[in-house]
Amino acid sequence: MAQMNYIQLEKLGEGTYATVFKGRSKTTNEIVALKEIHLDAEEGTPSTAIREISLLKELKHVNILRLHDVIHTETKLILVFEFCEQDLKRYMDQHGNRGALDPSTVKSFMFQLLKGTNFCHENQVLHRDLKPQNLLINRKMELKLGDFGLARAFGVPVNTFSNEVVTLWYRAPDVLLGSRTYSTSIDLWSCGCIFAEMISGMPLFRGKDNNDQLMHIMKILGTPSHQQLAKMLKDSPEIVLNREFPQLPKINLAQVLPKASPAALDLLERLLKFDPSERISAADALSHPYFTETTNAAPAPPPGSMPPPNFNFPHPNRHQQQQHANVLQPRNNQQQPQQQQAHQQYGLPVPVPSMFIPRQPMQGQPMQGQPMQGQPMQGQVNAAQAQAQAQAAYYNNMPFNPQQQYGHPGMQ
Repeated sequence: MAQMNYIQLEKLGEGTYATVFKGRSKTTNEIVALKEIHLDAEEGTPSTAIREISLLKELKHVNILRLHDVIHTETKLILVFEFCEQDLKRYMDQHGNRGALDPSTVKSFMFQLLKGTNFCHENQVLHRDLKPQNLLINRKMELKLGDFGLARAFGVPVNTFSNEVVTLWYRAPDVLLGSRTYSTSIDLWSCGCIFAEMISGMPLFRGKDNNDQLMHIMKILGTPSHQQLAKMLKDSPEIVLNREFPQLPKINLAQVLPKASPAALDLLERLLKFDPSERISAADALSHPYFTETTNAAPAPPPGSMPPPNFNFPHPNRHQQQQHANVLQPRNNQQQPQQQQAHQQYGLPVPVPSMFIPRQPMQGQPMQGQPMQGQPMQGQVNAAQAQAQAQAAYYNNMPFNPQQQYGHPGMQ
């Protein structure tokens, strides 16, 4: 029997309709994740599982969580995934400085996120739920797009997409306004929100509901013009404006993310366009100069952490956000409540147990290891300082080469 090819090792989490276990293949000894979906005698297999299986069988890419096998029994459906130690949200909490990651790590993860997203779009698939909890990280520092339960193919243009997709904080303004004709641009907005969060360590737009989320967006991006709003509201019949938006000025993103480089800010500007038709595509984003600029600095790695090194950059000033009055009025006079954010692994709102998370050194613990050979050093320095100087010199002299370090031949 196929299910006997895998041994359950540890329970990782449990959700509404599925339980995830850490497992091992009896034939290859490979560590895997076993997602057991309990089947209802009357309702059968959940639609989210059907979507996930059908799409992941076709999407084979280094930056997309790989579905190894599907095992079907009378009472449950078992999806066998490659195993990843943690999601991006947990990774930022464990390795970042108040959640903020160092520039070289942000660049690596952002490039891989765009690679996976671009591969989905090239294969006519919208993910529709990109967020840190759905991005998985393995010990090789490979980022994987996971949880395709809300994903959808878009090969044939339709206008019946749901506007209740994407977790609120990563939801594009056109979707917030009720658009049902969205396309790949909604995933790129989510990528921009994740990009900013990796840089600062906190979500960029943290609204409580659709109306509040729109106000948080406009507080930074400014109020869109009447022409932009008219264009975006054209395909949103269920939402109407009961009064005009307050005229809010655009804030320079450099004030919100003071540690971001000019190239990073330019890419972010292109991702976070209020008008979806103006947002940069994933393919064009991969060619942005941000990915070829040299990294200014990279400190030494903390002992016992996952590579690549350094997760200790100063945390940028947090942008203070204020609440605003609602300016949207749904015709049915009902608003969708914002669900509480939760860590997710393989589509479940449960974090990986702490036993699987690499331990971090205590604050002030000295770095260990030897400085890199061949790097000149001046003055009297101790071993930790020497290592940090060598590490920084190494990264300063080596421009980021995404195709060489994180590319996947044949999968542009």
